[in-house]
Amino acid sequence: MGETANQKLMKKGAEASLYTAYWHGRKVTIKKRLPKKYRLPELDEEIKTHRTARESQLIYEAKRAGVPTPSLYFVDVGNAAIIMEFVEGKQVKQLLGEITEQRRRDICIKIGESVGRIHRCAIVHGDLTTSNMILNPEGKIVFVDFGLGEKSADLESQGVDLHLMKRSLESTHFRFAEKCFLHVIEGYSRIVGSKTAKKIEDRIEEIENRGRYVSERKGRQKSVHN
Repeated sequence: MGETANQKLMKKGAEASLYTAYWHGRKVTIKKRLPKKYRLPELDEEIKTHRTARESQLIYEAKRAGVPTPSLYFVDVGNAAIIMEFVEGKQVKQLLGEITEQRRRDICIKIGESVGRIHRCAIVHGDLTTSNMILNPEGKIVFVDFGLGEKSADLESQGVDLHLMKRSLESTHFRFAEKCFLHVIEGYSRIVGSKTAKKIEDRIEEIENRGRYVSERKGRQKSVHN
């Protein structure tokens, strides 16, 4: 992996930790997957290796599809680490409430277009939230953290991806979540076409209905037991 300088912990997650550092004179982000003591060591190594390779591949393929992602500098599969570009800018989560309605619309359309591009290439992000999108100084929305991503052209997987996006908007930006998601779908439709976008919207509705059914069923069971 080479020498890194001024390495600082930026975020500690359940699966991996993120560090900022300097690598060959560049400011970088280093993502290191952590060992899990509850797993057999051989299995743990296999899982970390697979997920590190898969994530770096998805980041690369998303960039080729026209979606801004961090540039990859070094992938150390053996140590389950990725050295990538440090993305300057602000999380979309932090800025949506601070900008005009027109600017929000423009950003959400851009997000939808990017989601359309990765879905068209059979990439599912897996954690499609405004926390994993950074508006950089050039005005591009950079998608980060493909750690839960996968290759899939399945309508269900892509519907779940956008359903998570919708839930993210509702929980964090509830005042304008509905309009924002409509703009996301508008941008998405521009890339995948209106017919595919409609199928995805129908699938999102199905996913929401399943969730409501499960919640209602749990509520009825709780009432019976009480």
